[in-house]
Amino acid sequence: MSGKADRAGELRITHTAVLWPSLLLFGSGLAALTFQILWIKQLSLVVGIDIFAVTVGVSAFFTGLALGGLALGRVIDRSVRPYLLYAGLETGVAVLGVAATFLLAAAPPWFAALEMRSSVLAWAMVFALVGVPAFLMGGTLPVLVRALTSSAAGIGRKGGSLYAANTFGAITGALLASFLFIPSLGIKGTAFAAAAIGLLAALGAMLADRSVPAAKLLPVGTPARLSRDAKVAIALYALAGGVALGYEVVWSQAIVQFMSTRAFAFSVVLATYLSGLALGAALFARWADRVRDPWSAFGLLIALAGLTALLQMALLGDWLIQLQTLAERAAWALTGNDLARMCARFAVAALTVIFVPTLFLGAAFPAALRLIVSDGHVGQGVGKVAALNTLGGIAGTVLTGFVLVPQLGLMRTLALLALTAAAIGLIAVLWRRQGRTALAVTIAALGAICLLAVLIPANKLATLLPATGKGEIVFYEEGRGATVAVVEQKGGKGTFRRLYIQGVSNTGDSLPSLRYMRLQALLPLIIRQNQPKSVLVIGLGTGITAGATLDYAGLERRVVAELLPGVARASAFFAGNYGAVRDARLDIRLRDGRRELLQSTDAYDLITLEPPPPSAAGVANLYSTDFYRLAASRLEPSGMVAQWLPLPTQNGDDTRALVKSFIEVFPHASLWTTELHEMLLIGSFEPMPLDLEMISRRLAEPAIRDALAEVGITSPAALLSTWIADRDRLVTFAGSALPVTDDRPRIEYAPWVRPDAFVPVLIELFALRHDPPVTGADAAFAAEFRRERDLLDAFYQAGVYAYEGDREGWRIQMGKVAAAHTGNPYYEWFGSGGEQ
Repeated sequence: MSGKADRAGELRITHTAVLWPSLLLFGSGLAALTFQILWIKQLSLVVGIDIFAVTVGVSAFFTGLALGGLALGRVIDRSVRPYLLYAGLETGVAVLGVAATFLLAAAPPWFAALEMRSSVLAWAMVFALVGVPAFLMGGTLPVLVRALTSSAAGIGRKGGSLYAANTFGAITGALLASFLFIPSLGIKGTAFAAAAIGLLAALGAMLADRSVPAAKLLPVGTPARLSRDAKVAIALYALAGGVALGYEVVWSQAIVQFMSTRAFAFSVVLATYLSGLALGAALFARWADRVRDPWSAFGLLIALAGLTALLQMALLGDWLIQLQTLAERAAWALTGNDLARMCARFAVAALTVIFVPTLFLGAAFPAALRLIVSDGHVGQGVGKVAALNTLGGIAGTVLTGFVLVPQLGLMRTLALLALTAAAIGLIAVLWRRQGRTALAVTIAALGAICLLAVLIPANKLATLLPATGKGEIVFYEEGRGATVAVVEQKGGKGTFRRLYIQGVSNTGDSLPSLRYMRLQALLPLIIRQNQPKSVLVIGLGTGITAGATLDYAGLERRVVAELLPGVARASAFFAGNYGAVRDARLDIRLRDGRRELLQSTDAYDLITLEPPPPSAAGVANLYSTDFYRLAASRLEPSGMVAQWLPLPTQNGDDTRALVKSFIEVFPHASLWTTELHEMLLIGSFEPMPLDLEMISRRLAEPAIRDALAEVGITSPAALLSTWIADRDRLVTFAGSALPVTDDRPRIEYAPWVRPDAFVPVLIELFALRHDPPVTGADAAFAAEFRRERDLLDAFYQAGVYAYEGDREGWRIQMGKVAAAHTGNPYYEWFGSGGEQ
């Protein structure tokens, strides 16, 4: 049969013929995205939660995809049994994917040790673990397009349909990984689930191979020589890939203040991004082959993606928050489910900011196939289109995240990306000079983008922070990996400032915050039996915890591990940290705490941990038993680990899991209350006696005395009244709860906690309370201790009444506190209407 007849036959392919490879590619995309999410999460443990390190590691995945598409294209075009080849690729992905997951789980110490000797070899190991299975993934789309056709006729419709199916599978994988697989199966169990899905796709391909005749080949003599038009189209589509991934970098930072830092939020954003691509490809594929001027169509799609990306950001305002609230209420009314209402809020933000531009970007894929793929070289053509677009995306990610955003900020970066998109579109439209209407629209889009770039203020996102309506922005920075802001507000007897990272409030320098952060550092230093000489603070934040260590004269070495340079600069704007960031005695190391512990052999008398709340994406790995074992390995004899335990961010079951993680590592542990909303776990491998004489002596040191007096701790009795329970009581509290581990980071995937969950958790923990095992106590101390604890009880009971809306109960309890005439600044802060 002639090649012409082949093409005529292929044009008559029915929807049924496209269905089977579409189903296979759906499964392939599902498995691939599940593996990708796993590996991204694992890479943060291998190389540290550092934006440079993670980006380089994740680039290995996309590099593998791109190289696989390029290298396997020629093999695909010469295969007469493409379904069988696909089955082999999927089997390889399943086996290598599980192997990579298990090796990455064991890789952190290998990577740390190897990087000390050869950074190149360490990163080569990461690239190999992630890149090899991704290499095989890169061939799955081209091989099934080849199974469907070996002709360029109808390639837009067929290729676009299969690309859409593959992307819809990826959407499903992105959602299932966070909402089902990882919470229920853990990291390794999820890898097996992804592998099983891939093997099912392989089995389906083997069945198809038995029922489908061997694919006919158009004559192929030498590797495809690209025409001049095809080379230009590939170059433009590669640039478009860089712009598209650049958008994603900007969106991922800009959208967080309308969502949260939860893993669910990122999954919804990713799913929305992929949905736009898939739907755009599917819609345009229906008539891609009937477009008379594919160059103009391609150019228009890229230019309109740029215009809508910038326009949607320009239109952002308080209306989006109001729309999110309506969606959240509707979801709650329909389902009564916290996860549903949370995701409704996320979805509204994602659809508003991301969806429309990605529709145009997705539609550009079948348009690009029309311009590039030639007869007899379908595998190579599809492979090159996908591969070079992916390589362009890698370059766009690196350039946007590490150069453009730090130098220009988010809005100016988005404007530059939109201008680049319009320029790409204009070049495409002009290349053949056929579409006057397309040219006029593209020029209009370019002009509109220029106008918007001038009109949109560079700090637009800062003005949309929820707190700006109540205060004033005193610091704002859009840097690599995160936006950082400091907002000044009124409260209590004056003003205070709060730290916002990615639009989410983290902490501040109000008096309650000052109290728990001072105690976070000083309490374990004061009660430690031997004189402490060294301390590691994980998480700089406002600098208050780190600054409190400057007051402790006996310390010889003070180290802080902080991920974000912007946070280090922002800390200078907070009161109560004693100028920590400018003090030469403080060694601030800009890397995450886990990487610091892995790559440094330093040992410490105290490691105090104050990361973001455990529900934030990726942060659960700083509350896991695996992390506590790592921290414990860096302790001096009788050293301590102090872990911040925020109460409002999790319910009772979640709190039990966090406590279980801690006590599984430390045979000696205690729980303290540092503020109404915060507690502190202290653990050690040796007993931690509370020697009253030693504690009194250390509290009497002028710097420590003054630092704690500012937050309402004026005596040993006041300090020890914050004691809650020893390890035995904590074991009872934790019960049969499963601990948080690196393999099963359950707490990260918990739904939002309602405000009314805080009070039951607080009451349950206070029910554990007993007298601290103080040595050297006399009757005078015992009497003072009772007074201090009764006063603290009255104050906390007032807080409980406030949460329950019982104004009379609050008034009575605060009356008891006021009647004591202690002049305690902590109690007075709340009595004067301070921040809750």
